[in-house]
Amino acid sequence: MKIANRFRLTFPAALAAVVAGGSAVAAPKDEPIAEISTSLGDFVVRLDAQRAPITVANFIRYADEGFYDGTIFHRVIDGFMVQGGGFTPDLKQKRATHPAIVNEARGGLPNLRGTIAMARTNEPHSATCQWFVNTVDNDFLDAKNARDGWGYTVFGRVIRGMDVVDKIGSAKTGTRMGMRDVPMQTVKILSVKIKR
Repeated sequence: MKIANRFRLTFPAALAAVVAGGSAVAAPKDEPIAEISTSLGDFVVRLDAQRAPITVANFIRYADEGFYDGTIFHRVIDGFMVQGGGFTPDLKQKRATHPAIVNEARGGLPNLRGTIAMARTNEPHSATCQWFVNTVDNDFLDAKNARDGWGYTVFGRVIRGMDVVDKIGSAKTGTRMGMRDVPMQTVKILSVKIKR
């Protein structure tokens, strides 16, 4: 089965405005760094607030609130990507704490190896908390190639520790609790710290 047909980046999220509680998500002014610590090692991501300001601000808000701490990489497909940020080790989905954001994939950042992008449902503007790191070039996820014309928003790039991402990406997977492509040995996200 083709990977593009087999894979859907999913999590429950309703289409919502960019504003939460009447206040817009503030975009960072420079390129902050996200230090992601996992049970298999650490990797570092440079966030691109210029090309994906809403997405970066959203990711930083979740990170600063500690939302990602203790979650897992719940979907791993070797030769494609590693996805996390929304499930606990017992495969219980964490409820998003903020509204979905606008899809910024048309900003032009491509889904290349080592980039981080937002997961979403089939609804283009449904991304909330889950994200993935591309372990290969996945141009079919770019807006210009996407069947829906939107694609998946890239908002940064791994600048250190890609070997750790590759280690996560090569984990043995299977079906657990009705979910496919779940690592058989849990890979935890211990923390996501933002350096400004």
